[in-house]
Amino acid sequence: MSSGGEKVGGGTVKTPADFLKSIRGRPVVVKLNSGVDYRGILACLDGYMNIAMEQTEEYVNGQLKNKYGDAFIRGNNVLYISTSKRTLADGA
Repeated sequence: MSSGGEKVGGGTVKTPADFLKSIRGRPVVVKLNSGVDYRGILACLDGYMNIAMEQTEEYVNGQLKNKYGDAFIRGNNVLYISTSKRTLADGA
C-alpha cells in the first residue's frame, strides 16, 4: 500500500493523515475513552495523537461542564476525532 492517496473509481481516497492535516484550525469534537467530549478548535496534533485545542468546552453525558481557553489532550486517551458540523457560536 502506498503512503499517498490511491485512485479508486476515478477519485482520490484521503488517508487518515490527510484528514487530520485538513481539519487543523477547524472546529472538532474529540471523544475520550472515558466518554467525555471536548469541543473546540484544533490547534495542532502529533504522531502520537496528542491534541492541542483552543476555545475548548468539556461535555459530560451531553452536558456542558467546563470551558477552557486552551487544552492539551494526551493521545492515548483519544477514542476519535470528528469534525464539528455546528460552530461553537451555535452551542455545538
